[in-house]
Amino acid sequence: MNLATLDDKTVAVAAPAEAAVGVPLALLVANPRNPREALGDLSDLQSIVKRQLQPCLVVSAKGYLALWPEDAEKVGDAQYVVVNGCRRLAAARKFGRTDLLVVHDESVASSRGELLGAAVDENIGRQDFDIIEEARAVDAVVAEYSSTREAAKARGWTHGWISQRRALLKLSPAMQAALRAGDLAVRDARRLARVPAEEQVAVWRAEQEAAERRKKEEAERRKLATQQPAPAPASEPEADSVVTAVTTSADGSDPSTGDEGSSSVVTAVTTEEEGRGVPAPRQDAPLASGGEAGAAIAQEGRAFDRSGLPWADPEAFHALLLREMRLENRVELTKLLIASNTAAREAASSS
Repeated sequence: MNLATLDDKTVAVAAPAEAAVGVPLALLVANPRNPREALGDLSDLQSIVKRQLQPCLVVSAKGYLALWPEDAEKVGDAQYVVVNGCRRLAAARKFGRTDLLVVHDESVASSRGELLGAAVDENIGRQDFDIIEEARAVDAVVAEYSSTREAAKARGWTHGWISQRRALLKLSPAMQAALRAGDLAVRDARRLARVPAEEQVAVWRAEQEAAERRKKEEAERRKLATQQPAPAPASEPEADSVVTAVTTSADGSDPSTGDEGSSSVVTAVTTEEEGRGVPAPRQDAPLASGGEAGAAIAQEGRAFDRSGLPWADPEAFHALLLREMRLENRVELTKLLIASNTAAREAASSS
């Protein structure tokens, strides 16, 4: 290190980015412009007594006082001002370490904005860095430049991020306290910052009450939904239900014509289905023969009333089947229709 004299005291002046060296604590002072108002609990740094994992960044007292001569009393007899590592310095003093490893980089003291920005950069993103402290530090850095845009370019920050942080300083003291305590989310704080300070508390409370009402209403809706009775299962046909038959030709013609060349499809209809609108069978009506299934039913002597069924309207008949016939029966009916139509086509082509 190079030596220089400041007010009859010997101080070290170093070129940028020197290697880390050990310096007695008596020659070090914490940055009077540290953006952190409180250092918090230092117990996580107790191991610094045995090992220092990261050196501190320092500038000479002379270089610091050239920027802020009004801080001479705070700097005192120290030769170095710790820019980054104030918590490590405090922990070393608290737990009995006698020196600290430091890196002396005088370029950090090239301007107020540079030194303040370096102090802020170390703390940004740390969980224990108070967000209002961060906002104030960012505002102090920007104040050292001619514009927000110039500050953003110099520090590598975005213009939007700077604006968001500085907006938090427009919060009333009560809202800043709520933000620091974690009762107010940052996104809500930025929105409230656009409200006049004297109205912020009232607006925030109104929003909280509205959110609570919505929460209760949603809980009530969920409760009512769980109390709704479950839909009744589809009733199965009774074992002793009377089974009748409905026969239609596969080509859609009226089976009453008795066309020998047409195939028939048989649909089972229970007495329960009769009560839902399917015409009841009449025992004295003859059953048209058509296909093996139709002939088998005819031999058993079962019959049905053809009147009232939409034989000439396939769409209406389809709707009736969807309403009255179970899924597995409709599947079977489809197979029968395909088979009978295929047989009818083959018979027609061979004749």
